[in-house]
Amino acid sequence: MFDVFGSVKGLLKIDQVCIDNNVFRMHYKATVIILIAFSLLVTSRQYIGDPIDCIVDEIPLGVMDTYCWIYSTFTVPERLTGVTGRDVVQPGVGSHVEGKDAVKYHKYYQWVCFVLFFQAILFYVPRYLWKSWEGGRLKMLVMDLNSPIVNDECKNDRKKILVDYFIGNLNRHNFYAFRFFVCEALNFVNVIGQIYFVDFFLDGEFSTYGSDVLKFTEMEPDERIDPMARVFPKVTKCTFHKYGPSGDVQKFDGLCVLPLNIVNEKIYVFLWFWFIILSILSGISLIYRIAVVVGPKLRHLLLRARSRLAESEEVELVANKCNIGDWFLLYQLGKNIDPLIYKEVISDLSREMVEDEHSAHKRPFDA
Repeated sequence: MFDVFGSVKGLLKIDQVCIDNNVFRMHYKATVIILIAFSLLVTSRQYIGDPIDCIVDEIPLGVMDTYCWIYSTFTVPERLTGVTGRDVVQPGVGSHVEGKDAVKYHKYYQWVCFVLFFQAILFYVPRYLWKSWEGGRLKMLVMDLNSPIVNDECKNDRKKILVDYFIGNLNRHNFYAFRFFVCEALNFVNVIGQIYFVDFFLDGEFSTYGSDVLKFTEMEPDERIDPMARVFPKVTKCTFHKYGPSGDVQKFDGLCVLPLNIVNEKIYVFLWFWFIILSILSGISLIYRIAVVVGPKLRHLLLRARSRLAESEEVELVANKCNIGDWFLLYQLGKNIDPLIYKEVISDLSREMVEDEHSAHKRPFDA
C-alpha cells in the first residue's frame, strides 16, 4: 500500500518562493495529490488484483469474467429495496423480465482510474498557466531576502535593487495581477465544472451523492435505499449469449462480484465533500478578490496587516501611490521576505516616493 503512494511524494515539496495563496494551493497541490493517489489506488486494485468475479453455469469463469468486465454489468432498480436473502439476492439483484423491467448498466468502473488522473491534470492547468505567466518574477525580486541571516552589505544591495525596480516600474504591474486573478477564476470554474463532469460520468448520481449518503442513515431499514449500493453495487448481473447445439441462441444469467466498488464508493463520497468545500472556499476567495480590486481602503488594511512592523504612515503613503497591480506584487513580496527586511523595504519605498513627488513639484519652477 505504501508503495502505491510513494510516487506522489514528489508533489509534497515546499516551494521556496510562494507565488499564490492557500486556496490556490488547495487546487493544484492538495487536490492533485488526492486525485493521483486515488487513481493509483484504483489502478493497483484493478490491474494487479481481481476486479470482477462472475458465477454462471456452463461458461468458463475466466471467459465470463472477461466478458462482463468488457461489456458491463447491470442491476434492476426495482430490486434495490427488500430483505437481502429473502426478497432479493443482493440490493439491485433479483429476477426480472427482459423488456419489461428497467435495468441499469454500469460501465464506469473500467474508466475510474483514467478519469481521476484526467481530473488531476485539469486541476493543475491554472497553476501551470500562472507559473508560465509569472515567469519567476517574484523569485528574482526576493533574492534570498526571505532569510533573516543576510550580511548588511548584501542585504542593502538587494534592497536597493528591489526598491529601484519597484519605483522604476510603478503602475506597470496591472497585467501581472490580472493574469493571477484570471487563474483564480479558472480554479473556481474548474471545480464547478468537475462536479458536473463527475455527475455526467456517474449517470447523474454524483450531484446529490454525498447528501444521499447522509440521509440514508435516517431512514427506516426496510424502506431505505443505500445510495452507495445504487451507484456502486458490489454484486451485479451479467447476461452471456452463445449458440446452443442446435444453433439457437442461448442466454445465461450470471452473478458478478465487483470488489473494486468497495473502494470506489468511498473515493466518491470523499470527493463529493471535498469538491463542495473547495467550491465554497473558491467562491469566497473570488468575492474577496473582487473586494480587493474595487476597495483601495481594504488594500491599505491588508498591506498594513502584512507589514505590521512598518510605520503606519509609511504603509499608507505606499498604499496610496500603488494601483492594484503594484499592491498585488508588493503584497506577494511580503509573503516571502523576512518581516524585518520587509519593514525596511516599505520604509525605503515611502522615502523614494516622497522624493519623487518633491522632484516632480520642483521641475516646473526649475524650468
